[in-house]
Amino acid sequence: MFLRTFTSNYIWVLFKIAVVIIEKLGDLMSKPVDVGSLKEGGYVIIDNEPCRIVEITKSKPGKHGSAKARIVAIGVFDGVKRSIVKPVDATAEVPIIEKRSGQVFAITSSSVQIMDLETYEYLDAPFPEDEELKAKLAPGVEIEYWRILGRVKIVRTK
Repeated sequence: MFLRTFTSNYIWVLFKIAVVIIEKLGDLMSKPVDVGSLKEGGYVIIDNEPCRIVEITKSKPGKHGSAKARIVAIGVFDGVKRSIVKPVDATAEVPIIEKRSGQVFAITSSSVQIMDLETYEYLDAPFPEDEELKAKLAPGVEIEYWRILGRVKIVRTK
């Protein structure tokens, strides 16, 4: 009897641990990628900020060193130009971009409230910087928004 109870409790604990691990894997916000495989128009994390790559230059390997890549990128949220230099065989973090559909629920003085069309959850997003896009926002309008590193950006109206 004791062995049966111990075994079932042990299996239950293992099950709970597996559930926690699966939940943590779903929360991953970036993945490592070789610097040599990055392309212009892709995304990379520089200084903990997701950035869109605008230029990549690769140097040839020297007599005692490896080939280097210089990556110039512009921040997705702040528009700041950033650059890094890394060996081609090193890794860089690439953000996982979750592209979702939503509907504008309300517009406040400081943000836009969005309802996700799949999960029906409500979230706040800052106003977009593009004036044309900002002018199109009104309650009831369907939009596409991105979730990147736990932050939200309104990309376009549908």
